[in-house]
This record gives sequence, C-alpha cells and structure tokens, in this order.
Amino acid sequence: MEWNVIFELIDPRLFIVVAACWVIGYILKKTPKVPDWSIVYLVLIIAVWLTIGLIGWSVEALIQGILAGAFAVFGHQAVKQAKEIGDGQ
Repeated sequence: MEWNVIFELIDPRLFIVVAACWVIGYILKKTPKVPDWSIVYLVLIIAVWLTIGLIGWSVEALIQGILAGAFAVFGHQAVKQAKEIGDGQ
C-alpha cells in the first residue's frame, strides 16, 4: 500500500495533529527515561486524544487519530532513512 493513499484518508483538519505528533515524538526521543520502543505507542495515544479533542468522539475520530499517529511516525522514519542514505550510511 502506498502512503499517498493513507495521506488522502486523513482529514485535512488533522494535519496539525500530525505535526504536533512529530514534535512530541522528537521530544520523547530526546528524553532519556523514555524507552525508544514506547515512543510509537505514546505518539499513537496522543494522536487519538488530540483528534478526539478536535473533532469529537466517534469511531471515525479513533480511526483518524490512528492514521494521523501512524503518518507522523512514518514521516519521521522516512526523513530519517533519507538522511542516512544521504550521509552514505
């Protein structure tokens, strides 16, 4: 599945949630006592929480929150991998 398809499924109002999750994930990554394995789950929970706060509780909000969190994690990993390729690693 192409990530463009996921991108098109996310409500445009939630791109701010994606951006916020990206920043939150970066902050969590730099926090020494937060294990790396937990960051994905924390970002996902925060994305769902922010989405419900923005558009109200519904099954759609839950799904949109999961998509926004997943897209934030994917975006971070895509940039990270591109940077590593550019650095010759």
